[in-house]
Amino acid sequence: MFAVLKTGGKQYKVQAGDILRVEKLAADAGETVQFNDILMIGGESTAIGAPFVAGAGVQAEIVDQIKGEKTINFVKRRRKHSSQRTKGHRQQLTLLRVTDILAEGADKSGVKAAIGAGSAPKAAAPAAAKPAKKAAAPKAEAAAGADDLTEITGVGPAAAKKLVEAGITTFAQLAAVDADTFEGAKVKAEWVEQAKTLA
Repeated sequence: MFAVLKTGGKQYKVQAGDILRVEKLAADAGETVQFNDILMIGGESTAIGAPFVAGAGVQAEIVDQIKGEKTINFVKRRRKHSSQRTKGHRQQLTLLRVTDILAEGADKSGVKAAIGAGSAPKAAAPAAAKPAKKAAAPKAEAAAGADDLTEITGVGPAAAKKLVEAGITTFAQLAAVDADTFEGAKVKAEWVEQAKTLA
């Protein structure tokens, strides 16, 4: 029995016991992972996916995290003095051994899915938590009865923040400010006129 799986933008035809070098996976040596993007299952009966075979999977054991062969990229431009560059690269790879091919029931096996190292969920979790804190702060200000100072022409988010830090949170407070003598933040005379209209 064989399967054609997709990982790291490439396709591999595998059988049980095969050893593969694939693009780096987010897993440690000794762990068992499962590939769920199966394009085809072959053997006694053939199943071709559209694009993937439903319920099929390939389980593999991680042997090691390795690096590929070094490739050298040399660029030289003629007739340009000192315009040459040498750059080397070694691709990070995962060495794994295929242990089992499941034609069905792979979604209920409970084995960890094989995820590329570049799309690991650990990096995405902290980034999702930060915007939630920032979104909660403007709601708290709006609940306290503050006006949206950015409605005044010329007052952007940065200027509105400086006005709030100076103690001006409503149009009425801004309308009562003398633009020439106020020292808490830079206030323009046209802002004061617009604040009087809005207040």
